[in-house]
Amino acid sequence: MSDRLYIFDTTLRDGEQVPGCQLNTVEKIEVAKTLQDLGVDVIEAGFPISSPGDFESVVEISKAVTWPTICALTRAVEKDIDVAAESLKYAKKGRIHTGIGTSDFHIFHKLHSNPDAIIERAVAAVKYAKKYVEDVEFYAEDAGRTENEYLAKVVEAVIKAGATVVNIPDTTGYTLPNEFGDKIKFLMENVNGVHNAILSTHCHNDLGMATANTIAGIMNGARQAEVTINGIGERAGNTSLEEIVMILKSRYAVLNIDTGINTKKIYGASRMVSTLMNMPVQPNKAIVGRNAFAHSSGIHQDGVLKNRENYEIMDPTDVGINESGILLTARSGRAALQHRLELLGFEVDKEKLDKIYEDFINLADKKKDIRDDDIALLVGDATRKERRIKLNYLQVVSGKDLKPMATIRLDISGEKFDATSSGNGPVDAAIKAVKQIIHRQVIIEEFLVQAITRGSDDIGKVHMQVVYEDNIFHGFGAHTDIITASVEAFLDAINKLPVAE
Repeated sequence: MSDRLYIFDTTLRDGEQVPGCQLNTVEKIEVAKTLQDLGVDVIEAGFPISSPGDFESVVEISKAVTWPTICALTRAVEKDIDVAAESLKYAKKGRIHTGIGTSDFHIFHKLHSNPDAIIERAVAAVKYAKKYVEDVEFYAEDAGRTENEYLAKVVEAVIKAGATVVNIPDTTGYTLPNEFGDKIKFLMENVNGVHNAILSTHCHNDLGMATANTIAGIMNGARQAEVTINGIGERAGNTSLEEIVMILKSRYAVLNIDTGINTKKIYGASRMVSTLMNMPVQPNKAIVGRNAFAHSSGIHQDGVLKNRENYEIMDPTDVGINESGILLTARSGRAALQHRLELLGFEVDKEKLDKIYEDFINLADKKKDIRDDDIALLVGDATRKERRIKLNYLQVVSGKDLKPMATIRLDISGEKFDATSSGNGPVDAAIKAVKQIIHRQVIIEEFLVQAITRGSDDIGKVHMQVVYEDNIFHGFGAHTDIITASVEAFLDAINKLPVAE
């Protein structure tokens, strides 16, 4: 039978301590409801005595959330505990989270106290909180840098006083995974009555080891993990909820530990928290980053398309992502391009695929990534009837205080023609140069450029309507260079004119 790990989410308390990430009460309620839907066991809703806003948020979250435990943080101070208890009066299940520093740094330099006095204060705080709620969690701040023998004394004393959960924080993110795991193991083996409470991890990411330390703690007996969505939090952040949950899911055969998290809602929760807190998720963030299930290497793409497990240890749908991202870049191979074409509904033979791939590589060298619109344009170019008039060369000179000049070379049925012209702008100059070569009285009636939507490297898409001998012809062109796109659109229309006798 598997063990159960309780997920304690502190996004709304520790996570909100990130500068610039503060939420109002309405937003906090929205996050709390999302955490409830996700399946979080405990929601740390705030530090009520710290501000009226925090107090109100704990009150309103307690009203809005039905089944998760709502937790309020305090110091080992009676007034803090009184205010926390008041804020939890509407909670269906309330928990007071009180504690004090236990490392030499905190005892002597922050609190100006001594080890025995700290234990007395810890016990007194737990007993006082116990008057209000049955569920009391004690945190031994900076436990990561606390000597194990002394920490065991503190833990034993607060459990005896009534603590139901004891939090062992690596407050500064200092410990190594083996050190943190050994610390939890030492407590499990040396604290009388340890099985009367749950040991909890609360790891920070200052050295990038929060997740590893948390897993080490779990493997050695901790059965609550304190985490945040996207790993946000003080300084370098906290342990990431999504990482812990998916490690346990992916390595269940080894760890044999369950959580109550609905993993299919992880990605949605990540996006929502990121948006509300104006805290972008780094692209290479594990589980929820933009590139977490993205493959741009041709070798990787081919492997994933043959069997996802060649390069993915998780199914993206398990975390709420529809499918793996086969990103089309200059490093992509034909297999990835053909896969995208099939998804878009295009059926092309090998000859056309080779032509599209050649154009694709040329475009990919100019763009950071290729979108579906770009692929459709490439297919259109490859499947369009052979043009009689082709653009062979284009050079434009333009700038402030310079008269725009364009030099152009056209291939007409295999014969090359050159022309140079000036104009009111670079596009006008290029079109006039084309007209010098084709000798047709063509009037441009409509000239439309599709708005660029993603960045300066996007394709410019041009639609042109021309009139020739009272007949209307349409042309279409696309290129990362808008002048080239305009000329291509004009030539596309010209190629549809009746061939002169």
